[in-house]
Amino acid sequence: MMAIKNKKATRDYEILEEIEAGIELQGSEVKSIAEGAASIGEAFIVVKKGEAWLLKSYIAPYEKGTHSNHDPYRKRRLLLHKREIRNFEREREIKKLTIIPLKLYFNNKGKVKALIALARGKKKYDKREDLKNKDAEREIKKFKP
Repeated sequence: MMAIKNKKATRDYEILEEIEAGIELQGSEVKSIAEGAASIGEAFIVVKKGEAWLLKSYIAPYEKGTHSNHDPYRKRRLLLHKREIRNFEREREIKKLTIIPLKLYFNNKGKVKALIALARGKKKYDKREDLKNKDAEREIKKFKP
């Protein structure tokens, strides 16, 4: 089974806290995710009326689907406990953070799960510093046997 990752997340954000959430999908969406035809690079999560929603995620229409295929950019509800939603929303408001998806994947029981995170946006100089550290680590590994 395929895992859809948000590659921009670790580059653009400092990840503070992660949590696994279920995601409410239609059948054709599950099949598209299994084929790897999805993207969460631009996606983010909002909380409205005590429910968490995944917005701007793209799940391609299923190729073998019928006329009742899903809308690729529709908003999708995340399945979390009320307590978890309240805690995430409180942290987000107090610390001026963002809630982003990191990964969509299948768990052992065949259910699609979303790994979401509370994140703080990195400044340009933070990104440069991370690149320098990665390059330095790469150089060190190159010379170690």
